Amino acid sequence: MFTNTFSPHVGGIARSVSELAAGLRDAGHNVLVVAPEFPGSPKVEANVIRIPALQQFAGTDFSVPIPISRSLDKDLDAFAPDIVHSHHPFLLGGTALRVAAFRNLPIVFTYHTRYELYGHYALQNSKIMMRLALSLSLGYADLCDAVIAPSQSTAEFLYQNDIKVPVEIIPTGVKASQFNAGDGAAARREMGIPDDAFVVGHVGRLAPEKNLGYLTDSLISFLKKDHRAHFLVAGGGAMEAQIRADFAEAKLSEKLHMVGVVQGHALANIYAAMDVFAFSSHSETQGLVLAEAMTAGVSVVALDAPGACEIVEDGYNGRLLASNASPKVFADALAVFAKADPDEIQKLHAGAKATSQLYVNHRAVQHAVKFYSSVLATKPNAMKVEASPWEVAMRSLGREWKIIGNVAHAVSDAVLAPNIDL
Repeated sequence: MFTNTFSPHVGGIARSVSELAAGLRDAGHNVLVVAPEFPGSPKVEANVIRIPALQQFAGTDFSVPIPISRSLDKDLDAFAPDIVHSHHPFLLGGTALRVAAFRNLPIVFTYHTRYELYGHYALQNSKIMMRLALSLSLGYADLCDAVIAPSQSTAEFLYQNDIKVPVEIIPTGVKASQFNAGDGAAARREMGIPDDAFVVGHVGRLAPEKNLGYLTDSLISFLKKDHRAHFLVAGGGAMEAQIRADFAEAKLSEKLHMVGVVQGHALANIYAAMDVFAFSSHSETQGLVLAEAMTAGVSVVALDAPGACEIVEDGYNGRLLASNASPKVFADALAVFAKADPDEIQKLHAGAKATSQLYVNHRAVQHAVKFYSSVLATKPNAMKVEASPWEVAMRSLGREWKIIGNVAHAVSDAVLAPNIDL
């Protein structure tokens, strides 16, 4: 597995890779993860190769790997992989393509991210750069043998953009045992939240693409009308200061509880402390935190957008509001939860628990193994021992030419597109 984000970095893709790798190992398979160095990375890790990286790129908490490692070939020789799984189309994603070509291995790619929706990280939302990111990632997908989509909406997006390789829908799995046993009362005591308070929660990276300005406006509107309510936020990122400032301006700072990045049992406790989970992102390929919240028995209020529309069923496990719903409509939906009959709320929580069974990690692992097997069956994977250096070089050169061609096509598509509409 090649990934640009991995522990100790905290995020959806890092968790997805970690959980899939751990689940595959528990099922008896061997997994080698190739990932960048991050601050706090262990000096010694089993089955992980760390690539030197530029830390905290562009003021973010991401590391940008420098995909050059003299020892990588030796490590891969010793590991003897059967298949390559790439989790990003850039940086180490390019290394994954080259490794697969050199070793004549099949390669699959998980389309975790809609990169064109992250234009604020590239030249102030430049339409050309956003189109370039889209074209590069779609072109990368077609350079692989097959693609994993974490949700139905992501698969539909890929097909709408004429992806030619097979696409398999495999949602990221959730470790049920972790989120089933949270101690919400302990989390509330630790944060000074009254036992009888109505707690709206949110977990995730606090970044502009998560539509957090909208969520903040909604929560402020709701909290001004319900003096029993509190807002609990787990996660870190560039929007943290703005959220604090907005709540301070509204004179609601005492109702805001931002606990930073938490993991493991502490995260389970945070979910258990919530009465409802609030989610307003439009940029998800899969709402992993929604599955986590539901595993903890917490129902959700979300906007009808990719990532949420597959898991949130209006009236069964939460509320799914129109994608263009105003902050007032979102606030009103929260108010309905706060005033609802306990039996009605219990039914919604039960619906959330039932939905979460579709996302347990062992199901995702079983599905991934079946998918790997199908890809291996359609493309013999083992590089022949007798393959000549010339054959190996030609395979590598052919893949390199395709990579260059993808970049050239993406640049042309971005610059010359007559009507750039994202």
